[in-house]
Amino acid sequence: MTDVVVPETSKTDWTSDQEPRWCPGCGDYSILTAIQLMMPEMGLRREDTVFISGIGCAARFPYYMNTYGMHSIHGRSPAIATGLALARPDLNIFVVGGDGDMLSIGGNHLIHVLRRNVNLTILLFNNQIYGLTKGQYSPTSEIGKVTKSTPLGSLDEPFNPVSLALGAEASFVARTHDMDRQHMQEMIRQAHDHDGSALVEVFQNCNVFNDGAFGAITKKAHRAEMLIDLQAGQPVRFGPDLNKGVVLDPSGCATIVDVTPENEASVIVHDPSHPDPSLSFALSRLSSGPYEPTPVGVFRSVRRPDYAGEVSRQLANAQDTKGPGDLGKLLNSRPTWTV
Repeated sequence: MTDVVVPETSKTDWTSDQEPRWCPGCGDYSILTAIQLMMPEMGLRREDTVFISGIGCAARFPYYMNTYGMHSIHGRSPAIATGLALARPDLNIFVVGGDGDMLSIGGNHLIHVLRRNVNLTILLFNNQIYGLTKGQYSPTSEIGKVTKSTPLGSLDEPFNPVSLALGAEASFVARTHDMDRQHMQEMIRQAHDHDGSALVEVFQNCNVFNDGAFGAITKKAHRAEMLIDLQAGQPVRFGPDLNKGVVLDPSGCATIVDVTPENEASVIVHDPSHPDPSLSFALSRLSSGPYEPTPVGVFRSVRRPDYAGEVSRQLANAQDTKGPGDLGKLLNSRPTWTV
């Protein structure tokens, strides 16, 4: 069998004729550019690539990619993408949504698509606010957040999207931010190359309704001290001179220490491929908000059967052992009722 030759493309080929309708300075522009630039490098075909979104600012993404796409309904993009993945497992399917779309009305759909391990690349843009509906608090807004819908401050404990994904048994979980194109592209590339459900949280600035939400950790001057770059097989260390490290305290919680010759051997060595996600979960809980040292990179990357493949295998096995199905017999099988 000969290898299929993929025509060479450029960013222009992946850019639609639609003008992006985001506020000037929105972080969505940098994410869009990063993806349009990386698509030619990944050797994908536009006709084999689909972007599916829900509702929100981030959900406009399919309009701006010169691929197949669907701007679906609020929170339901993971469910719609699941159907497509089952029908067409050969496609490259990207799901795009914001923290409100994915974690509020769409929270139920997100956790189940992750636990089922449907082969999707899910990009969750987190700006800790509802942008399209003009600045209400979202499921990731911090406690005390004053918005139009919480004039006295939010009382809700916010979701940690990485912790949520790990708790839902996602087989690939990563975090990046919109101020570092190279890192963002690498996380999305690894997510796409992963077989199964892959979620990438992208810290994304909303300069109108929540400007500077992540500035304390993502601005270039702060990154060395505030971003903990997770690297597989490497000790979890950070700081300008790698003088800070992460260890487990006696209770099993991840904590930051000054690295010394006495405690250097205790620094956690990151292993995203470990079948038990406990250590990755501990790392995800290291910061309580984007004003403390925060891990970025791949938290988890494990292999397990993808959902579409297992469904196909099950159907093929049923066909081999039981023969063609009989719909009439199924509908009239017990238990039935006469009304």
